[in-house]
Order: sequence, then C-alpha cells, then structure tokens
Amino acid sequence: MQQIFNFVIRNKTFLLFLLLFGTGLALTIQSHSYHKSKFINSANVLTGGVYGTMNSVDQYFHLHTENDILAEENRRLREQLLNLYTSKDTTFIDSSYTKSKYRVTTAEVYKNSYASVNNYLTLNKGTNDGIAQDFGVITSNGIVGIIDNTSKNYSTTLSILNKKSRINAKLKASNHIGSLTWDGVSPEFVQLDDVSQFANIKVGDTILTGGESSIFPKGIGIGTIASFDTDISGDTYTIQVKLFNDMTNIGKVYILENLDREEIRSLENKTND
Repeated sequence: MQQIFNFVIRNKTFLLFLLLFGTGLALTIQSHSYHKSKFINSANVLTGGVYGTMNSVDQYFHLHTENDILAEENRRLREQLLNLYTSKDTTFIDSSYTKSKYRVTTAEVYKNSYASVNNYLTLNKGTNDGIAQDFGVITSNGIVGIIDNTSKNYSTTLSILNKKSRINAKLKASNHIGSLTWDGVSPEFVQLDDVSQFANIKVGDTILTGGESSIFPKGIGIGTIASFDTDISGDTYTIQVKLFNDMTNIGKVYILENLDREEIRSLENKTND
C-alpha cells in the first residue's frame, strides 16, 4: 500500500493531467453530437475487434468438440445411406429404424502401421461399444480393413495392407468379381486377382466392394485401376488398384456392423454341413 502512495506522490502532476484531460474529453463528447457519434463508432470498432479475437480463440479451443459433432452427423448420414442401398424400400430411413441392416460406429485411429508386410490399425472402440471381430472398417473415401481382435475399449484392424487380407471386390463397370490382396510393396496400391479375362478392363475404372460377404456391403469405394496384366494361365487378370484412401494418414474411421451377420453365418454353416 505504501508503494502505491509513493507512486501517486511521485507522479501526481502527470496523474492530475490525465484526470483533467479525461474529464475535458468526456465533457466535449457529451456536449457535441458530432464528437459523441465519432467516439461511439470508434468504441464499436475497438470492442468489435476485441470480441472477434476472443471469439476466434474460443472457436479454436472448441474445434475438437465441433469435430466430434461433425463425425457423429457423418456417422448417422452414412448409416442411413448404407441402409438405403441395402433396403428394398427406397424412402428415407431414420438411423433409429429397427430393420436397418447396418449399424455404424465412429472411431479414432490410435496406431496405424503401413510399412511392414502385415499391417494393423488400433482403434479406440471395443466390446463396450458393441464392436466384434469381422466388422468392416471404412473412411469417407473407401475401405480400410476388418476388425481382427477386440478388448473392452480398443480393437485392432487387419489393414488392407496386410498379406493375410482377402476382400471380395468387383469392377464397377462390368460387375466382374475378384479377390483383393496386397503384395507388400507399396501402401498406395493393392491387387485385384482372379478377374475373368472376359471382363472389359480399362485404366481408370473404379473398383468397389463386391458385397458377397457379411462384412462389407456392395459398392464401397476401394480405388481405381492403375494397370493390369494377364496371369500365367491366361484365364484371368491381375489388376493394380490405386487406393482412394491414403493409408499412411488415417484419422477417423467408421466401423460397420451387419445386423444380419449371425443369421447369414448360421444359414451358411447349415448349408456347408
């Protein structure tokens, strides 16, 4: 407190000047409409700039929340689209529709390997979130892999960049079916094997999921044809597929659960027996 008194005493002349100057300025503004309007406009500009800066800072710190909201909206839309494609009814389907064939769950990638021969991703969703083995994993661009193992809060995904991976796929233009594999060379390309020589193949054609399994619905994007060769027998093609996804940079993903999976498997097991 003594230091404050000492400061006032040392600077009493300057402080008195500021007081008188402020009083005179206030009286001038109050008594002249022109000066008053200029002051108000200047104050509005100043406060507007301050509020704008504060709002920008606030928005920055809430980006994570906004991203989560957008991811949830995208999840609901993707679920609705998947169920539109797989339903005989072409009307709009709400995400709470009890006969929906697919349930979609958003997840974040905690770890992603792409430089080894057999690559995996670790996701932050597990059995507590209803995730189980053999669920499909995709992004908004295309397929990522298949759930391999689960714990309560996490799961691992067998990446399409894995030599153990086998996924049913087809040519969009002709519907010819093949088996999607990876040769372990480049994270940008996978291979589509066993495509009939009768298929009309062109570089740039789109490759999609074939839908002949209970994991992925048909029509999910995979990539485009970069090149193709006839195999040794001459009966089929081996196609180099340029992936839609950048598998070295995967952040948020969607996990697909086919709600009819157990019924399909049960029927197939009876048929095989």
